Amino acid sequence: MRNVTRSFKRAWIATVLIVTMMTLSACAAPKATEKEQQLDELTVLLDWYPNAVHSFLFAAESQGYFEEAGLHVKLQTPADTNDAIKLVAAGKADLAISYQMQVAISRGEDIPIVSVAALVRHPLNQLFILDDKKVERPMDLAELKIGYPSIPLYESFVKTMFAHDGGDPSQLTFVDIGWDLIPAMTTGRVDAIIGGYVNHEKLLLEKEDVKLKTFIPSEYGVPDYYELVLTASEKGIEQKGDVFKRFIEAATRGFEYTMEHPSEALQYLLDKQSDNFPLDAEIEQQSLAILLPLMDAGTEAFGMQSEQSWQHAIDWLVEQGQLKKDIEAKDAFRNL
Repeated sequence: MRNVTRSFKRAWIATVLIVTMMTLSACAAPKATEKEQQLDELTVLLDWYPNAVHSFLFAAESQGYFEEAGLHVKLQTPADTNDAIKLVAAGKADLAISYQMQVAISRGEDIPIVSVAALVRHPLNQLFILDDKKVERPMDLAELKIGYPSIPLYESFVKTMFAHDGGDPSQLTFVDIGWDLIPAMTTGRVDAIIGGYVNHEKLLLEKEDVKLKTFIPSEYGVPDYYELVLTASEKGIEQKGDVFKRFIEAATRGFEYTMEHPSEALQYLLDKQSDNFPLDAEIEQQSLAILLPLMDAGTEAFGMQSEQSWQHAIDWLVEQGQLKKDIEAKDAFRNL
């Protein structure tokens, strides 16, 4: 604001000028600004830096689907992927992409978070073993060093797979490698890793000519869980349930566009990639080809969730001692 504090005459002239300018400005206000003011604003936190799995959101944004739904959507990357759920629960963001298992664990810690859509309907996290280790089945892991990224849940994946194949999990050797998954494999620090995604780490390792044997956890006792889900707070659903529903409907259109035009949708993502996290276009193209079938709900609506999936995930988490308190499957998700 301008501060007019001179003589009365100058003040009077300035006042006239200001009123005149404000009147002209009001008359000539651009319609786009008025339209923006009518849109419901949403802050949506991604699970990680923008990559192929988010292509449908950037497609929805670029195609104008969010705006047509009456939304102004801000897609943001959290400073720490573990922060997303907490920020949504605290009302600092409206929606966040997270993980089905993490939602269940969070509810066991009395964090009022709810999944409102299943985005990736099957696990991406797989067990990768260096091919020269001659592993044919999970039982063969007994004498190998298995790297994991500081997450006890991932240890439970491997222990379940090993036990399901007839082994004693106490025979396993784990090495906490943080998120240095790829260097740990390429340098031979470990013989296998859990926590790497089939649409990312596997592709990057193979690009470096590292030959891998892959085991899918859900084939060895781990539930076929939703890898990525869209989350909201209980309070947020009460206050903005209709707005969230419109977001999911627009995101669904973005997914449908991505299914029909994968190259174009991916380009929208590449055009907006972060300088801090540059993308490898070839890897992202391969990643998207892997992801789309895993995101497709078939005859059901995009994002639809089942109580059975949630119950299976919760039962397994209870068996593994990963929940601090009992939770109800029906309270952990909502199909809007």
